[in-house]
Amino acid sequence: MNIKKIGLTALAASLVSVSAYAGEMSVAGSASVGLKNNAGNDGGKSLTMGNQLTFTGGGELDNGINVALSFVLDQGDGVTAASAPFDSHSITISSDAMGSIVIAGEGAGNAQSALDTTAAGDVWDNGFKYGASDGTSYVAMAGSDASGSSINYTLPTLMDDLSVSVSYSPSGAAVVSTTALAFTYTGVEGLSVSYGAGEAGSTTATASGDITTMKGSYAIGSFTAAYSNTESDKDSTGIDEEMTSFKLSYTVTDDLSISYGEDSHETSGQTVDEEFEQVSVSYTTGGMTLTASQTDASGLANDAANKGERWKLGVAFAF
Repeated sequence: MNIKKIGLTALAASLVSVSAYAGEMSVAGSASVGLKNNAGNDGGKSLTMGNQLTFTGGGELDNGINVALSFVLDQGDGVTAASAPFDSHSITISSDAMGSIVIAGEGAGNAQSALDTTAAGDVWDNGFKYGASDGTSYVAMAGSDASGSSINYTLPTLMDDLSVSVSYSPSGAAVVSTTALAFTYTGVEGLSVSYGAGEAGSTTATASGDITTMKGSYAIGSFTAAYSNTESDKDSTGIDEEMTSFKLSYTVTDDLSISYGEDSHETSGQTVDEEFEQVSVSYTTGGMTLTASQTDASGLANDAANKGERWKLGVAFAF
């Protein structure tokens, strides 16, 4: 009798059994392809492609605490050549009594930055360029410091329909570590209201300051209206900024929707605001979503003469 073989077989079986009991891992994917016009006087068109795999999993410990892991593989989304294709990753520890703690190695942001996507969906983020050689890109509004190793804590339920979260971001390249908090209330049917506040520690004292976001949306019938405002108030001689946005959406059918949105970026000391507007159409069938959008920009670099336009066609798949 081969005792060694029997022992190894039993050990392997016990390991599989323990793994299945402790939890399980799953993977979900998404892919997209698109066609867009290029910024600049030379124009032209280009094809785009997106691909991402998200690994998630976890289980419940004997003491009732849940532990979950999330890890993203994404070749081109905000990663450097050294870290590609590895992207956002985090560990979540939670229970009904304690709430949930997300410890992020990268990609989680903080409590305030989780809210600062504009009501229109960051219309400004369309690769706009300006200048004689079309080589200067639009500079986005500065946000609150949210290093890759931030810790985000969502409190247990304090009252029905109210979510409260706080976060801590180590200093990293900033002068000091920063904190942030956020509230979201959904107690009225169709209504969602949020408020978030964060800090900018930065690398210079004059660039430090407070950043706040207020946003809300209300859906009635086939219509949804959304509004947001994010303000950055810097200390001393720092530059103050404000991003105001709204969006109107109409659901034609369960599969088809049309929307119009605007972003307005105001900078202290400037007389011309940077304005962005977008019309978009989305159609979903099965796991496939078809999109088309037209985006126009004016006042780039706070110069009324700097304008731009972008259009995009895309198809995305979820699997």
